[in-house]
Amino acid sequence: MVSPKSTRLYSASCAVITAIAFSCSAPDQLKQHIETAPPSVNSIEKIRNSSKLVYVLVALCDNANQGIVPVSPSLGNGQDPTRNLYWGAAFGVKTFFSKSSLWEKISEIPNPSSNVIERVVFKHKSDGTVMVADAYDGSKMKETIDDFFSAASGNKLENIEIDGTTFQLYSSANLIAFVGHDGLMDFRYEKPIIKKDDDSRDAIILACASKNYFKAPLRQTGAEPLLWTTNLMAPEAYILHDALEGWLKGETGEQVRKRAATAYAKYQRISPQSAAGLFASGW
Repeated sequence: MVSPKSTRLYSASCAVITAIAFSCSAPDQLKQHIETAPPSVNSIEKIRNSSKLVYVLVALCDNANQGIVPVSPSLGNGQDPTRNLYWGAAFGVKTFFSKSSLWEKISEIPNPSSNVIERVVFKHKSDGTVMVADAYDGSKMKETIDDFFSAASGNKLENIEIDGTTFQLYSSANLIAFVGHDGLMDFRYEKPIIKKDDDSRDAIILACASKNYFKAPLRQTGAEPLLWTTNLMAPEAYILHDALEGWLKGETGEQVRKRAATAYAKYQRISPQSAAGLFASGW
């Protein structure tokens, strides 16, 4: 575990984000339950996307509705993605990928669903991989995690038009990522998970100690954990950005893990050894 006292921060933004990483509530402080219900049934016919697709679910930071030590009102407003810590801030997914030299922003879509406040579509400049990132309302953590597991298990589909071509999100993605506070520290996930198909999907889970909390339900989905975390950390977008580069190049899970750790050490200005201990790949 990286000690907050020993962490030298890259910038004022890093300082705020790191503070959140170490504010994750102990799992026994908040215990709620998701109502047990059968998995959703797809009403959309499954298609094969014309290129690789990455789907990212970002749970917006929310002072009022998540088990975190509150940050500034602008960064912690879970209904305002513009300045939100995990979306519009310097190291939020939308801002960081929008400034990347490797990705091109294709479109922004407001309120694509009742739980998603904003959607952004990116295309990788080298190989054409599409990445769709959704900013989930911070008060909808249960729904966000439910959608993540539904996608990973083949139980949720959504069609979207990108440059005149139909792409399919959620379960038709090659890689599904969750970014944000570890909501499973706040409630137990008790919905039954039934793997619907035999498709191969990779998963990235950037949240505090995600391997601990997501392991059991993720195993039921059949998805493979490409990258997740072992302790308290800041789920900043540069981790996802550099991990995806390794994945796109066909690197091993261990190589992807090293990429993530290297990026984290650079931006958090901690030792490579300390950063390496925060990430894991595989079971």
